[in-house]
Amino acid sequence: MTDPAREAVEAARGYDSLLVPALFREWSTPVLDAAAVKEGDQVLDVACGTGVLARTALARVGKQGAVTGVDPAPGMRAVAEETEPRVTWIEGAAEALPVEDGAFDVVVSQFGMMFFPDRVQAAREMLRALRPAGRLAVAVWDELKNNPAYRDEVEVLDRVAGRAAGDAVRIPYNLGDVDELRGPFAEAGAHDIEVRTLDGIGRYANVRTMVGADLHGWLPLMGVHLDADTIERTLGEAEAALAPYLCEDGSLRFPTRAHILTARA
Repeated sequence: MTDPAREAVEAARGYDSLLVPALFREWSTPVLDAAAVKEGDQVLDVACGTGVLARTALARVGKQGAVTGVDPAPGMRAVAEETEPRVTWIEGAAEALPVEDGAFDVVVSQFGMMFFPDRVQAAREMLRALRPAGRLAVAVWDELKNNPAYRDEVEVLDRVAGRAAGDAVRIPYNLGDVDELRGPFAEAGAHDIEVRTLDGIGRYANVRTMVGADLHGWLPLMGVHLDADTIERTLGEAEAALAPYLCEDGSLRFPTRAHILTARA
């Protein structure tokens, strides 16, 4: 394994051990409930990352069903495969899914749609992968103002680290408007489109773990590199800004909100 490939796998392991339990794991059940995933289903997880949604789906579909996860990132897929080899993990982008027409009963995607360069084409591909009347469920974060801990973090980043740093953390919340979320699926020809908004709980060991994950992981991935002094000042300001979400043991617990769109082919 080359050094860049090794680094990608290590980054994916960090994502799976930190961000998945902090933010993503709890949403797997509501997404699968929304898609009515049941025993015997053939399920496709688009932008599967390290596979938390696909792994949860596998437990539902049983021996008569099957789950496929697709993601463009080799590091993510490598960690997904070493964690759950019974899922079929394949390389591919949402806009060009490497699957046959009508191959799946259910297509799901959890917190990936915000990053797709061509959302309408991604919606078309998800619908193409579904059997007639097949079920679709896609989760995205609500607007930043409705995810207050990250809103507060962004305000600190804007003030201390600069607008580019704040904008990097705004990106995951760029599809929070329900009409914008519906639009690509309506244009792609989906039927019975509905959106439900649900509340969750984010959890981190402490403020520095939460904000440090963005400063050392997410921001560099988005091309924003901060010097050590700026990072330390940001962490100090964030500890004060995020103090309302602290528990007695010093851990962080905060409300989150997401939309789950459902539709049929």
